[in-house]
Amino acid sequence: MMQELNKNYHKVIRTAIVVLLTACTGSSIYAQKENDKKQQAIEITSSYKPVLRNAAKISFSAAQLPSDTSRQVSAYNIPAQNLFYTYQPGTLRPLALEQDSVTALGIRNFIKAGFGNYSTPYVKAGFSFGDGEKALLNIYGDYISSKGSILHQDYSRGSVKAAGSYFTDKVEVYGNAEVRQQDFYFYGYDHNTFNYTKTDVLQRFNDVNVKLGVRNKEETALGIHYNPAITFSLFNIKDRVLEETMLLDAPAEVPLNEELSLRVAVKADLTAYSTKFVSDNVSFANNIFQVAPQVVYARDLFNIHVGISPTWDNSKLSVLPNIYGEAKFNDLPFLIQAGLTGRFIKNTMRNLTALNPWLQAVSVQQNTRETELYGGIKATFNKHFNFSAKAGLISYSNFPFFINDTTDGKTFYISNEGKLSNLRLHADLSFISQEKFTITGGITFNGYTGMRDNAKAWGTIPLELNASMRWWAFKRLLIKSDFMAFSGGPYLLKDGINKTLSGAADLSAGAEYSITPSISAWLDFNNIFNNKYQRWNNYQVYGLNVLGGVVVRF
Repeated sequence: MMQELNKNYHKVIRTAIVVLLTACTGSSIYAQKENDKKQQAIEITSSYKPVLRNAAKISFSAAQLPSDTSRQVSAYNIPAQNLFYTYQPGTLRPLALEQDSVTALGIRNFIKAGFGNYSTPYVKAGFSFGDGEKALLNIYGDYISSKGSILHQDYSRGSVKAAGSYFTDKVEVYGNAEVRQQDFYFYGYDHNTFNYTKTDVLQRFNDVNVKLGVRNKEETALGIHYNPAITFSLFNIKDRVLEETMLLDAPAEVPLNEELSLRVAVKADLTAYSTKFVSDNVSFANNIFQVAPQVVYARDLFNIHVGISPTWDNSKLSVLPNIYGEAKFNDLPFLIQAGLTGRFIKNTMRNLTALNPWLQAVSVQQNTRETELYGGIKATFNKHFNFSAKAGLISYSNFPFFINDTTDGKTFYISNEGKLSNLRLHADLSFISQEKFTITGGITFNGYTGMRDNAKAWGTIPLELNASMRWWAFKRLLIKSDFMAFSGGPYLLKDGINKTLSGAADLSAGAEYSITPSISAWLDFNNIFNNKYQRWNNYQVYGLNVLGGVVVRF
C-alpha cells in the first residue's frame, strides 16, 4: 500500500515539474513575440541632418623612388662588321648613275690638284647639281701629262664628262656625254737609226660619246621592266682614222609568276670605218645585230637562266648559247655556278687601241666570237672573307694578236687567228672589315693552245696577279696600296725570230690626310720598284714617279 502511494507521489511530482517547465517556455516565447511587435511599432525622429564638408585641396609630396638593383640581361646579337654577307642569289638593279661620285651626302663638289716628277701636272674636279629626287647632274673633268726620259716618251690625257638623270613618278630618263683627248707617241724605235720629229710620231685619239636612255622605276601593270638606251660614238685618230658607231640596246623583263620570268634583249651595233691617208684609203661597215631571249627560273637556293642568242655578224648568222645558273646549299657557306655562254667582241679601232695604243690603222675588222664552258664556286667564311674560283674552257674565232711592224718596230699590226682555245683559271680573295680595312687579291692564268695561223699567242699575258689595300689608319688618314705582276708573253721580230718578254712587278702606295673637313693632302708613289718593264715590246714604262697635292671639297 505504501509502495503504491510512493509511486503515485513520484508521478504527481514529475507531472507538476513538466507542467511548470512548459509554462515557463511558453511565457518566454510569448514575451519575445510581444517584444518583436513593440520594436516594429517604434518610430525614431531626429533633427540631425548630415552635411558634406567642403573638400580640402589635396597636396601630394613626391617621395624618392627606391633604387632598382636588379639587373636585366637581354640577348644582343652584334651584326657582322663588314660589307659583304653570306651570298644570296638575287636580282641586281642598276643604280641611277654608272660612275662613282661624291654626291651621295654632304659635300658634293671637289677639286684635286697636284704635281710630280716627269713634269707631271694633275688636276681632277667634280661638280654636282640637283636634289637627287627630281633631277641630278654630275660634271667631271681631269687632265694629266708626263714627259719621260726617252725621246718622245710623252703622254697626255684630258676629258670632260657630264652624267645626269631626270626622275618622274614612274620612269627615269638618264644620259651622259663625254669628250676625251689622249696623246701617245711612237717612241718604241731605234733612236740611233731613225730620226722622227714629234709630229711624225704623234698618235692622237679624239673620242666623243653621247648616251641617252629611259627605264621604269616601277613595273608596269603587266609587271614589265624595260631599259632601252642609245649611244652615239665618234672616234678619231688625227690624220689617220675616222670611226662612227651607233649602239642600240633594248632589254626588257616580263615576270610570268613569282619564280619564272622572261627576258628579251635586242641589240644593234653599227660602225662605219674609214681611213684618211693621202692614198690607198679604205672604207667599210662593221655591223652586229642580236636578239637574246632568255627564261629565268629563280628560287631561294638556286636560279637558272636558259636562252640562246641569234647574232648576225656582218650578215653571217651565229647562234650563241646562253645557259648558266647558281645553286646554294643551306648547310654550306658556298654556292656553285656553271654555264655555257657565248658573245661577240667587236674589234673596232676604238676598242683595239684601248688595249694597245700604238696600233696601226687597220684595213679590215673581224669581230671575235667567244664561247665559254665554265664552273666555279663562291664562298663567304667567317663573315669577313670572300672567295671565288672559276675554271673555264674558252674557244675563240677571229682572235687578234698584236705584232711589231718589221719596218722600224714602233707600231703594231693585227695578225688574226681563225681558231684558238684557252684554258682560263681564275681565283680571287677579299677581306673586308666595315669600311675601315679592305684587302683584295686575284690571280688569272690563260693557257692559249690550238693556233693554226700563228705559231704562238703573240702579245698575250699567260699569268697575271693583282692586289689592293685600303686602310683607314685613323679617322683622318687613309693609306692605300696596289700591286700588279704578270709573266711576259711571246713577241715576234724580223725574219721570224720570236722571244718572250720578261715578267714584271709594279707596286704603288699612297696616303690622304684630312687637314680639315674640306681640305686634304695626298701623296702617291707609283712603280716603287722602279722597274722599267715592257707590256708591249719596245715600249718601256716610266720608272718611279711621285705625285702629291691637295683636295678641296665644297
